[in-house]
Amino acid sequence: NATVEKLEDFINNINSVLESLYIEIKKGITEDDGRPIYALVNLATTSISKMASDFAENELDLFRKALELIIDSDTGFASSTNILNLVDQLKGKKMRKKEAEHVLQKFVQNKWLIEKEGEFTLHGRAILEMEQYIRETYPDAVKVCNICRGLLIQGQSCETCGIRMHLPCVAKYFQSSAEPHCPHCNDYWPHEVPEVFDPEKERETGMSRSNKRSLRSRQH
Repeated sequence: NATVEKLEDFINNINSVLESLYIEIKKGITEDDGRPIYALVNLATTSISKMASDFAENELDLFRKALELIIDSDTGFASSTNILNLVDQLKGKKMRKKEAEHVLQKFVQNKWLIEKEGEFTLHGRAILEMEQYIRETYPDAVKVCNICRGLLIQGQSCETCGIRMHLPCVAKYFQSSAEPHCPHCNDYWPHEVPEVFDPEKERETGMSRSNKRSLRSRQH
């Protein structure tokens, strides 16, 4: 796609200028549906220290505890109950559970966390900005995608050999396979293969929606 190539060339040009400032525009994808995302990453500081200007010490510690639960879980999610149960162990000023709930929502608003049905996982922006920090801080718990080798928080795993894959990587790898098999041990892949994010389809859907809206406005 020529537009994507132009964008990537443009970003590479910007990054060559930003390099001396230890700043980089990083590209990633959302773990659930594979949409492209971009983040401006400060290479000189860890993301936790970057968050220090927006959050108090006890709030940062709440984030660390949530992050630890997310990294250690098999699903890449931590329940709000499990996070709130750790409130008594926070550094700094004491925090009530009600306050902690409010702080978790602040993390969601600032795109550090995503909430789904009372469970939290890392936002794509957080994964992009914190990958190095997570790899260094939790080397034994880190999961890596077998296809792209990127940090994996949520995805699918082979029940035989245990390798893991991001959902978008699963979708791309198996998109033309009638019977998907594990790329590592060749055993049958037992999970449902998700659909790949298709920007063309998205554009068509958006255009058809706007056409319907303009048609409705002409009818009124």
